[in-house]
Order: sequence, then structure tokens, then C-alpha cells
Amino acid sequence: MITNFVQELQWRGMVHDAMPQTEEHLMETMRAAYVGFDPTADSLHIGNLVPIMLLAHFQRAGHKPVALVGGATGMIGDPSGKNAERNLLDEATLRHNQECVRVQLSQFLDFTSGAENQALMVNNYDWMKEFSFLDFIRDVGKHITVNYMMAKDSVKNRLTGEGADGMSFTEFTYQMVQGYDFLYLYQHNDCTLQMGGSDQWGNITTGTELIRRIGGGKGYALTCPLITKSDGSKFGKSEGGNVWLDAKRTSPYKFYQYWLNTSDEDAEKYIKIFTFLSKEEITYLVAAHKEAPHQRALQKKLAEQVTLTVHNEEALENAIAASAILFGKSTSDDLKKLDETTFLDVFEGVPQATVSKEDVSKGMDIIEALAEKTGFLKSNGEVRRALKENSISVNKEKVKDGYTIDNSDLINNTFVLLQRGKKSYFILKAV
Repeated sequence: MITNFVQELQWRGMVHDAMPQTEEHLMETMRAAYVGFDPTADSLHIGNLVPIMLLAHFQRAGHKPVALVGGATGMIGDPSGKNAERNLLDEATLRHNQECVRVQLSQFLDFTSGAENQALMVNNYDWMKEFSFLDFIRDVGKHITVNYMMAKDSVKNRLTGEGADGMSFTEFTYQMVQGYDFLYLYQHNDCTLQMGGSDQWGNITTGTELIRRIGGGKGYALTCPLITKSDGSKFGKSEGGNVWLDAKRTSPYKFYQYWLNTSDEDAEKYIKIFTFLSKEEITYLVAAHKEAPHQRALQKKLAEQVTLTVHNEEALENAIAASAILFGKSTSDDLKKLDETTFLDVFEGVPQATVSKEDVSKGMDIIEALAEKTGFLKSNGEVRRALKENSISVNKEKVKDGYTIDNSDLINNTFVLLQRGKKSYFILKAV
């Protein structure tokens, strides 16, 4: 059953521009639409989530999503939104990256059910690798004028922007190659719609022009707004750079924290874009949040839903448990459930001191551990005063004078978390 895809995107704030009659075209019957993904890394990042969600909503509306991995275009580099040419990758690396991208997309799209609208993944390298330069400029290039190409913002901005180094012929031809992708998918997969960010409008419409001039048909275009943060900083970036979908690059804990730390204004916008929650659920959440903003209901639901979709339930539970360690009541057992990566992420920036495993095995007096071995506290006298005040914890549990740290205290057979008061932490690392 076909549902109104464009209407669904509109209330979510996910439509920037669409060609006339796109909505009507999609309501007639099942259609195929594609989005292109850059395969220059072995993981997508949250900047890719909007186009992923476009495809996911498209499939949920009863249509067939096509994910195009730009093996050929990845060897060139899209100038849209860029001010410098990118590094080019070899085929083996691009193929590896493609497989990684497929795995990540399968969290959102059905590639395997056998349904009529099962998702399809394609790589434009497969049809471009045998296309000779002479054939391309004869069969495709003659249909698009240089005047038409020069009028595109992605070209104009590179040629006239401040400090611009100009653009290479390779990059100039990018829109032609992407345009040919649309024509190829139109001819071979009956794909009539291309979607992408608003900066892709010029490239997409070059494709619709080729479909009209060479394919004798009609292609459609739909773009979504480029996501921004209310404070002006770049969406999808953290202090450590990109927020990746791959758990090895960005741990589920850090991923969860990124969404949890969203501002109220952004959370209200993001929960519509990055989750599959219904309009009714979101309306209720927004109202509840406005009544008690300190409870951060929007941020918690947003972080929960996105982490669950990108990772899984276990990863979400671990991320929530790890978050509670700093801000809630947690125990030594909770700490010991953390894997090493998550433990170090939770206590990122906390000072560390290294001790020998042999010393820990023999048993290390708490006074020695807090002062002489680590310098966490300045003197044995200060340690004794803190112990008397009952303000010292080992792995989140209060200890008294005479306590001995041994192997049973080690987290991941390596770490001991020392704490004075509520907020002063120190990590003992046994090596």
C-alpha cells in the first residue's frame, strides 16, 4: 500500500525543494528513488542520517529505495559545498567501504525480505568503468552545454569564492557523471526520483535534464534542508571530529551522549528528522518537555531512538548504564560491566597514574594508592582526613582507612576508579 511520502516529510521539516508533480507522481504507484553515498570512508557518519532517513521513509511509504555508492564519483570528488579537491581512493578500498556502508544501511532499510519494494544497493563504478572517455563525451557530454553547467551554484561558488583555487576539469565533470547515474538508473531500474541535500539540487537537475534529452522521459528531484545547530556550530561534529555510525569509530556511549546533549530547540527539530516516532507521539513529547524541561524528556527519547536504530538494544542499555555512572547512583558491579572503550569514554580527561599489576596483586594500602602512588591527594595526612570525612570511594563504593586495593577491584583487569567527593575522579591503571 502506497502512503503519502511527501506529506510525511513535510511535517517532519525534511523538504527543502521538490520538482512540480513529485507528490502526485509518487501517489500513482510504487516508484524507485535513489540517494548517493560517498564511499571514501568505511563508515557513514550522522551527517549522512538525513539522506538515510529519506530512503527509510520512502520504503515505509511502499516505494523501492536505491542506495547508490559512488565508487566512480568517489574517485572524482563532488565539488558541492567543498573548497578543495579531495583525495582519490583505489578500487579495492572503495569496494571494502561499500560493504561497510551496506551493513550500516541495513539497520534502516530492508535489503533481504524479498518484498517487491526491497532495497537495492548499486555502485556507479560498475557502469562507468567500461565507459571510455570518448564514448562519454560523444553520447552524454554533447547533450549538456557548458553554459548550463556553469550556471550551477556548486560550480559558481568554487570559481568565484574568496580564496578559491579554481576547480579542476575532473571536478567540473562531476555533475555530468552524477547526472548520468540518474539516467542509467532510470533506464535500467525504472528509477524516477533522486533525493539528496539541498546542495545537491544542481547535480540532481542535471540528471533530470539528461533523462529528458536522452531518455525521452521525466525524472523528479526532491531535496532536504542542510541540518544546522541552533548555536551556529556544525551538526554532526563533536570535539573529536565526526560522530560515526561505526561503533569502533564512535562508541555507542559517545553516540548516545551526542544526542543527549542536544539543546531544547534542536531536540524538537531533530526528533522529527532522525526518529520514526509518529506525529502524535512527538506532539505529546514536545508538550511534556515544555512543562518540565529540566527532565529533558525530548533529549532522552531522541538519544534512545537514534542509538537503538543505528546500533541495537544491548548497545543502548550499555550507553544508558554508562551515562548513569557519572550522573546517577551506580555500583562497583555497574562499573565492571563496562568494556574498556566505554570506561575510558565515560572518564575521558580524568587524570591517570600507572602502577604495577604486581603491587596490586600483593594488595595496595588505600593511603599509599591515593597519595604516594598516584598524587591524587597531596599527602598521607590529607588522605586520612578525607577517609575520616567518608569522602573516598573505590569503584563508586565508600571505603575506610585500612582498605586494601587488590585484583578484585580491577575493572577490565586494568583500571581502578578512585573518587573524592562527588566530582573529583582519578584512574589507577595497573600494567
